[in-house]
Amino acid sequence: MSLKIYELNEEFKNVVPQEVVALQENATWGNPKRGVMDLPVAKELLEEHSLCAGCPEAAALRYILASLPNPEDTIIVNSTGCTSLMFPHIALHTVHSLFGNQNSVATGIKRVLEWRFPDKTKDVVVLAGDGATVDIGLDYTLQSFFRQEKITTICFDNEVYANTGGQESGLTPKGAVFKMAPKGKQFEKVPMWQLAIDSGCHYVARLTVSSPKRVEKVIKEAIYVAREVGPTYVHLYTPCILEIGLNSDDGLEEMRGRDKERFKFFEYKTPEAEEVLAKYKEEGLL
Repeated sequence: MSLKIYELNEEFKNVVPQEVVALQENATWGNPKRGVMDLPVAKELLEEHSLCAGCPEAAALRYILASLPNPEDTIIVNSTGCTSLMFPHIALHTVHSLFGNQNSVATGIKRVLEWRFPDKTKDVVVLAGDGATVDIGLDYTLQSFFRQEKITTICFDNEVYANTGGQESGLTPKGAVFKMAPKGKQFEKVPMWQLAIDSGCHYVARLTVSSPKRVEKVIKEAIYVAREVGPTYVHLYTPCILEIGLNSDDGLEEMRGRDKERFKFFEYKTPEAEEVLAKYKEEGLL
């Protein structure tokens, strides 16, 4: 886990795919000020994938990867879901966990990294959907918060089990109708952001991914706080446009509409988090 991993032997540069060469020569490794404004001009850590055209999850992951302050020393732990189709294409260290236990796996990785590299910064980020985070994996998720594990958890909330037929999840709004929930959801959406606060997270944010710059700010703040204080949680609305009956180019407008209502931007910081973020702002990293 270092920049050396991405250095190619000069003798192989003319035979390996140019995509690989570009990762060394035109990616934003080693630059803590990297961000979404680099997307048009720098080599991305994710470009090709097999998600549906226009999927907000793909946009969200591009913004997240562009915002990681230390990608060369970051491990992302993901779980089963639509995002599983993207992770094999990411130029980053990733670990695929069993469905729901991603926070337990991330906890083990983070502890080992702190023991093995006590003098180096190693960030561990969990990225999972609503099923893995709030339904099947809720206990694992909350226990990592209770134990004050220094990891960042990001939930892609598409409000449905999108890759297995359209079942309702704990994050489906009450009354929503899907192919496999024909009578509509019978109970309220789980307020996961509030559970995160009550369970000890030092930084919590809820938002859509309609604003790339806002996503960048949130991701950087969450990771910096997790490094030095304790668990952080980011809740992103990434609707499944197919399951809610939209066209492939309607995802952005769907999120912009929710920005003004159910997913109006919300942010919570503990005093300890505020102190850490003030330090990073003084250093020009936020």
